[in-house]
Amino acid sequence: MADFLDQVPSTESKRCQRAFLVGIQTHEMASGEAAELLTELEELVQNLRIDVVAQELVNLRQPTPATLLGSGKTEEIIAAAKAIEADLIVIDESLSPAQQRNWEKLSGLAVIDREEVILDIFADRASTREAVLQVALARMEYSLPRLTRAWTHLSRQRGGGGGGGAMGGEGETQLEQDRRLVNDRIVRLKRELVDVRKQRGVQRQKRQRVPVPTAAIVGYTNAGKSSLLNALTGASVLAEDKLFATLDPTTRQLLLRGNQKLLVTDTVGFIRRLPHGLVEAFKATLEEAIVADFLIHVLDVTAPNIAAHHATTLGVLRELHADEKRMLTIFNKVDAADEAQLLRARALAPDGIFLSARSGAGLPDLVDRCLELIADAFGQLTLLIPHARYDLIARAHQIGHVQHEEQRDDGVFLQVRIPPNQQSPYLAFVVTG
Repeated sequence: MADFLDQVPSTESKRCQRAFLVGIQTHEMASGEAAELLTELEELVQNLRIDVVAQELVNLRQPTPATLLGSGKTEEIIAAAKAIEADLIVIDESLSPAQQRNWEKLSGLAVIDREEVILDIFADRASTREAVLQVALARMEYSLPRLTRAWTHLSRQRGGGGGGGAMGGEGETQLEQDRRLVNDRIVRLKRELVDVRKQRGVQRQKRQRVPVPTAAIVGYTNAGKSSLLNALTGASVLAEDKLFATLDPTTRQLLLRGNQKLLVTDTVGFIRRLPHGLVEAFKATLEEAIVADFLIHVLDVTAPNIAAHHATTLGVLRELHADEKRMLTIFNKVDAADEAQLLRARALAPDGIFLSARSGAGLPDLVDRCLELIADAFGQLTLLIPHARYDLIARAHQIGHVQHEEQRDDGVFLQVRIPPNQQSPYLAFVVTG
């Protein structure tokens, strides 16, 4: 079956180019939070190569079922958007399918919410088979209750006109066919994802046969995670100064002092109000954070809303049941920070490590802390292994970190770190020194 979106007629003339953004401040939100989110939304929309021509911040006392905002405010925003010839209104909240349809019917413009913006960025950036499938699934599940929409802000149009059926359909019958098509596609995507995840599981099992400590780099999008992986390992992962520059996890080996190996994985960046469907869809991608021995939480020390970024990452980790893992907190971009920003970061995480992935300043401190965590997890054994058991010596080099090896008359003296679940064959040869 061809991809659902590929079956939608191309209407390049309908592609939206000029966006009017609407931020919403509710009484539950901290003062100024909506303004910060609106700034973030502006960057997200620009990542879709759409110009932001105006924006407005609305104080919402009570949401309304029809359009979320009151009828008067809705009409006011529509008039303002049309006055500057915007062809897209972006609401920085989650709209229900009915609210989205009402906005589009009243305005005759494309109207989307924050969730659809993020979904489309993910669709644009995904490259591995797994990420492509995960994003496609999230988009299908988002689109299913919205099939009667007449607009989309990209280069495709779901309807044949202002108020017709989906995909230029013929009323109820066509809509039912469209729903069946999308439901079938969802079933297929879930089946394909199961197969891809099985392959990932096999790859992980192969890695775990030769146990090597693992660390996952996590953090808010654009905090510098990919830049840190590149700086540590000499990798060449795409690292751009924009939200969601990379979506796919990348694992590289870091060789520490004493020939200690560490596998480091860069994961997808987090964001406030990440669509729940994407949290679910990306659980397999974020699996590396779940199974890692410890986490490296990267924060942009220059970000004005660093505390919110910190809380968002910890919140997503809680959803993944990975928040209790040992974690190093890293404040990146110190070469661009002022003293006030550094003081604020120290108050947020007094034991944080301050570094610059770009200049390399502070990287030795991070390496030292990684070694300390590995030493805590991989218990050190002092062994005297008989010459007849060179198989155990070879295995120790394979699965552990040999810190010292010395040939003696009565055997081979070793000081070695070995994972706890691999220590059993060695316990008979433990010595005191």
